[in-house]
Amino acid sequence: MKLVYTLLFLSCSGLFWAQEWDDKFKQIDNLLPTPNVYRTASGAPGHQYYQQKADYKIKLELDDEQQIIRGEEVITYTNNSPDPLEYLWLQLDQNVRAQHSHSKLISVDNMASFKGINNLERKMFEFDGGFKIEWIKSMNNEDLNYAINQTMLRIDPKTPLKPGGTLTFKVKWWYNINDRMKVGGRSGYEYFEEEDNYLYTIAQFFPRMCVYDDVNGWQNKQFLGRGEFTLPFGDYEVEITVPADHVVAATGELQNASSVLTSQQRERLKKAAEAYDKPVFIITDKEAEENEKGKASGKKKWIFKAQNVRDFAFASSRKFIWDAMTVKQENKNVLAMSFYPKEGNPLWEKYSTRIVAHTLNVYSNYTFDYPYPVAISVHSRHIGMEYPMICFNGGRPEPDGTYSERVKYGMLTVIIHEVGHNYFPMIVNSDERQWTWMDEGLNTFLQYLTEQEWERGYPSRRGPAHKITDYMAGDKSTLSPIMTNSESIWQFGNNAYGKPATALNILRETIMGRELFDYAFKTYARRWMFKHPTPADFFRTMEDASAVDLDWFWRGWFFTTDHVDIGISNVKWYTLNTENPEVESEWRRTHDQQQDVHVGDIRNQSDIEETQTEKYPELNDFYNLKDPYAISPLDTEEYNELLSQLTPEQEKLLNSNLNFYELEFENIGGLVMPLILQLNYTDGTSEVRYIPAEIWRFKSDVITKVFIIEKEVKHFRLDPFLETADTELSNNSWPREVRQSRFQLFREKQLQENEMQRDKRAKEMK
Repeated sequence: MKLVYTLLFLSCSGLFWAQEWDDKFKQIDNLLPTPNVYRTASGAPGHQYYQQKADYKIKLELDDEQQIIRGEEVITYTNNSPDPLEYLWLQLDQNVRAQHSHSKLISVDNMASFKGINNLERKMFEFDGGFKIEWIKSMNNEDLNYAINQTMLRIDPKTPLKPGGTLTFKVKWWYNINDRMKVGGRSGYEYFEEEDNYLYTIAQFFPRMCVYDDVNGWQNKQFLGRGEFTLPFGDYEVEITVPADHVVAATGELQNASSVLTSQQRERLKKAAEAYDKPVFIITDKEAEENEKGKASGKKKWIFKAQNVRDFAFASSRKFIWDAMTVKQENKNVLAMSFYPKEGNPLWEKYSTRIVAHTLNVYSNYTFDYPYPVAISVHSRHIGMEYPMICFNGGRPEPDGTYSERVKYGMLTVIIHEVGHNYFPMIVNSDERQWTWMDEGLNTFLQYLTEQEWERGYPSRRGPAHKITDYMAGDKSTLSPIMTNSESIWQFGNNAYGKPATALNILRETIMGRELFDYAFKTYARRWMFKHPTPADFFRTMEDASAVDLDWFWRGWFFTTDHVDIGISNVKWYTLNTENPEVESEWRRTHDQQQDVHVGDIRNQSDIEETQTEKYPELNDFYNLKDPYAISPLDTEEYNELLSQLTPEQEKLLNSNLNFYELEFENIGGLVMPLILQLNYTDGTSEVRYIPAEIWRFKSDVITKVFIIEKEVKHFRLDPFLETADTELSNNSWPREVRQSRFQLFREKQLQENEMQRDKRAKEMK
């Protein structure tokens, strides 16, 4: 019986230990899929990796009178998987704007969301924006069976599509284009009432194939509006019919320039192909203003081709100014271009194309050469959205041509970000519907590097560790781990953009170092060019290419909502006892004089007129009369005997005057990080010591560390360069620091003008 109880106790103790022990350095193998023939343990594509191909031939017409897109497409789908496919899934993203879409039904409202007439109007606005599928046919015009489930469409071929086989079919459809100023959206139009003109930025405009892969099978998760688009690669040939005076910018290369451009415009394009320092105008501002005054009759067909892209988008308007310049890459030149209305100037003609070119150069340096022939930035109010070779970006000055600092840097930032998306996810083609951070987070990280290379002191919103601390220290009930599906994320921008970008920046600057990180990051980018990576592929590649164990980092930063709050909770200072009576007697004397005195002793000096031993000296004995700091001959003899037993090295150590500081560190936030400790010495010098995060591997709440130092330390400071995203800096110093701030008694006046307008008014007053 005693043995049974003993075993039961041991069993329960083991269970308790397994449940309670929080191992921050446990490997994350249990959180990742098992490597296989498709994806290796090193993070590279496996020897049987495959991906599907979807080629499109599309003919569409933009109805500028009724704001309708009408189209017909031929899709050739190639099954490169080892699986026979009984059905095919297509995405109908415009159905998110259908009158009875689920995205409208599941939106969470409260009365605060109706505050303001504009919000109320948007809530009540009725708009039927869903796809209208007229038919789906085989190439011999037989109707194909299909079914629509909200934003997904299933096609049922007569026989399963075998491995290595292709299926070609046709779809005819149309939909009403949404007014982005009224109902929002990544795609749509803006109406300019004064001149009765439209600027169209069109995407998600055609039924598109879903991804079928070794991870999810069909990625047919419904589009609810936030989780973006997971798409296979393919070749596109697109004919776009628009009003004759419209100018079109699109994914791919223009095939019929001689039909849609004037000889002067074609000549200017040739000059742009050799313009490496500044843009050349293809259509000037004056030409664009003249073009938008009237509406020409007739139509024009613009033809574009694009190879090995995952999507297609375009913009069309009679308002466009157009400029271009060339970016040199290692193996080819790229034409960087901008299309914008006069309302975008003077910002757009000054900055847009140059920031496009700059972005290509910086991103290519950290990943791979930009493989496409063009990169286009289109001005569109209140939007930032990306597609292969083209993106739609906000940043509009005031009507008088002035602009705030916020508008300027907002425009530069959004162009960098959206052009950067060509790399992630347009080329490194991650699953946006599932893992937003894999494109937004990685892209925001590179965006930060690009911003800093554009201008010293660029006011980057995301990237540096200290800019994410308010979010990470927030209410845990409204935080999600980074590894959360895109539709379920709390605080989307901070979670999917800011936190992963910060994590990568910390890896680069603090954990791995720039050289190791840059090599591993470039390895990942090049391994997965034109392929479909998963989070596991990224995590494994970063470790495999650097020989740095990062499981603790991925676990803490990506799989939890822990935050960084590491403090110095105690400091003890020790020095060596030299055993030399003369040295130690003086040390005791000085040490005793520096001790704090009890208040009672202070008051007794005056309140007690005379003690008994003062009144009767004969009461004093040896202990009263002994000098505590006196050195006897015996003390000297014992010291000399000790010296005779020491080696020269031991004697040197005994007299080295070393300082021993025992520091206690407390992990309050739960997220383990390296200890970056600045030691400020009494002689005015300082040094920084870096202790890897593995110091927490056996105990992750409180640890102690002894520092042996020749100099005397005046002040310790943790994370002196704001590297770790520590959310509470007040406990990072010892002794504690009190930092001065400024209390504002009067509230600042709200300025109704930007700084450029204010400066102009000030000059007029002189």
